[in-house]
Amino acid sequence: MSTISRREFLKYSAATAASAGLLSAGALELCANPLGLPIGCQTWPVRQMIAKDFPGTIKQLADAGFQSIELCSPVGYADSGFAGLAKYTGAELRKILADAGVTCISAHFGIDELRKDQPGRIAWAKEVGLKQMIVPSLSGPKNPTMDDVKRAADEYFKMGELAAMSGIQQGLHNEDFELSMVDGKRTYDLLLGLLDPKFVQFQFQVSTISQGYDAAEYFTKYLGSFFSMHVQGWSSQTKKIMPVGQDTLDWKKIFTAAKTAGIQNYFVEMNLDMMKASVPYLRALQV
Repeated sequence: MSTISRREFLKYSAATAASAGLLSAGALELCANPLGLPIGCQTWPVRQMIAKDFPGTIKQLADAGFQSIELCSPVGYADSGFAGLAKYTGAELRKILADAGVTCISAHFGIDELRKDQPGRIAWAKEVGLKQMIVPSLSGPKNPTMDDVKRAADEYFKMGELAAMSGIQQGLHNEDFELSMVDGKRTYDLLLGLLDPKFVQFQFQVSTISQGYDAAEYFTKYLGSFFSMHVQGWSSQTKKIMPVGQDTLDWKKIFTAAKTAGIQNYFVEMNLDMMKASVPYLRALQV
């Protein structure tokens, strides 16, 4: 079964009804259930809106009930709608976010932009107020050898060390290369064993359940290695992305494991209607 990547999320737009409506950000509690953390969302699904009106898009996300957002780098994601963020200074970005009533300590960066100028990207991250710099994939070969995995891990470990010197936690998502196999073993598991969690933490993509990657199992097995997750509902019947709480996943189990693992933030990442429809369930869920 193929991986459910960000680029595939939008094709499931018709699968949900936008019945949840918008929630007033002012009516939200300071801390949201189920982890006592702000309900967050990734901005990738609304990249086209961001390209047209960044402040307005952030305000709309806040009005929908999101209290924290995760950005994408204007360098690594320039061709995906985020190039316009470069016109703002770090202080201006922080003000736009603060004016909308949301926080932002995390963003995604392409591995290539870090290879070209990691110090420069760290400087931008600090200007914006980020604490976490996450790479979606190490972009290794489709059919890697163990040496390929070790080389990728060694390179990213050094990036993690450099980021730590500046007070930034480097993170790794799980897409593409990370979901490959090496000699019957998952590349993702090999990377979890090779990368020191002191310098590289992991962000789990819940929708990889479509390929058998269970979030609760990973949080429990690799305690201390995960600090974040991307949240998508998934229906085992239809094999499609669904709003959280309208799907078949055991979210109480997932968030209980996430709490034990020390997850620091989580970001809903689906099309906008599905993200909005997920907020009421997340606000009510307790673990």
